[in-house]
Amino acid sequence: MLDSHAHLDDALFDTDRDELFESMALAGIETAIIPGVSPERWDKQLDVAKRYSCPYGLGIHPWFCEDNPQQALEQLTDKLNSYIEDPYLVAIGECGLDKIRKDNWDGQIIALEAQLSMAQQLNLPVILHVVKAHSEMLAILKRYSLPRGGVVHGFYGSLEIASEYIKLGFKLGIGGLILNPSARKLKTCVAQLPLDSVLIETDSPAMTPRNAAESRNTPLVLQSIIAEIANLHKKTSVLISEHSFRNAVQLFDLKLILI
Repeated sequence: MLDSHAHLDDALFDTDRDELFESMALAGIETAIIPGVSPERWDKQLDVAKRYSCPYGLGIHPWFCEDNPQQALEQLTDKLNSYIEDPYLVAIGECGLDKIRKDNWDGQIIALEAQLSMAQQLNLPVILHVVKAHSEMLAILKRYSLPRGGVVHGFYGSLEIASEYIKLGFKLGIGGLILNPSARKLKTCVAQLPLDSVLIETDSPAMTPRNAAESRNTPLVLQSIIAEIANLHKKTSVLISEHSFRNAVQLFDLKLILI
């Protein structure tokens, strides 16, 4: 297994990060991809990624965009130039659009389009955060020809929206929301998704499933997510695990760092 989206650099893991990675290894979780969110957090993120041999992305999350994000984008360009030869740098992101926090909407669009251009230039996939903004996101993506596509993380839209992303070369990151009994629309969608379009993720420490034992989410939830997708597809958990692992390796070109 592989967690395709986990913020394991978060301060909530500072007290037991070693133990968590040991538990992940015992559970068969090979690694986790750590997305970037803001200039202030990149250095710690990179330290954690290096210490635990985790692949990572570098980007500016829409929650951390300023109305004029030019300075942060310049910092991102500098950081990418410094790490572009690192095989563990596997994506731009996470970046995106979030209408729940739309007080900085103009800045979100500027930052997103700049990061899509970086993904084009550097031949990297993007990790997208999209909340209540699928129509806007799809319209923007159609203006860019992204050679490596990317993933819409934490996806919870309809099959129709999922199909539009898949046509553009994107995969869908399915997380703990699938475990919530009330997520009927998501379950219906996931049951019909082609398995070669699915990644599994937790968004740890956020997005804790409602029935979880603790408030902090961790990659250890992956087994339950896989089991639920297997149930929806009427397949074995082993098959779902193999598909999602292979999809992540292919999308993020992880072959060299997982040898």
